[in-house]
Amino acid sequence: MTGDQLFQVLLALLPSVVVFLTAYYMLRQLLASRSRAENNRMMADMKQEDRKHTLPLRLQAYERLTLFLERIAPGALVFRVHKNNMTARMLHAELLATVREEFEHNVTQQIYVSERAWQQVKMAKEETVRIINIAAEGTPEGSNGTALSQRVFETAAKLSHLPTQQAILALKEEVRKLF
Repeated sequence: MTGDQLFQVLLALLPSVVVFLTAYYMLRQLLASRSRAENNRMMADMKQEDRKHTLPLRLQAYERLTLFLERIAPGALVFRVHKNNMTARMLHAELLATVREEFEHNVTQQIYVSERAWQQVKMAKEETVRIINIAAEGTPEGSNGTALSQRVFETAAKLSHLPTQQAILALKEEVRKLF
């Protein structure tokens, strides 16, 4: 084959090669986009399935944290913990232990709520402990539990909003965002 004939063959094959490469490229793009679309659909289905299973768990976490906050609200806590014949010192220790136990019982719920909500819950717990400690500091040594109870109520009444109520409002706000 001479150089001129080789050139003629290459010139004849060139359009075929260009058409083949174009078709190959377009088919590859089409298959890739279908694959991406299918992957996106599969991911959406998986998220939907996850949501179906995790939503009840998240709602339960919000419920449990709300119950925790209601249980450690200073008034409710004092009514639940105070027993006759308790000294102020005994009641103080029991109030703090109850808050700590309630918190430890619910600490795992943090994985189902936002960081902001969890920080609100922790802050409410810490502020409740602070209210109890301030009331205990203002109670004369050797007082009975009733005197401490009264001081807890008075200390809490001085606040415009109880920290537990603020945390409950934050939890409610997040639950509304779930729907």
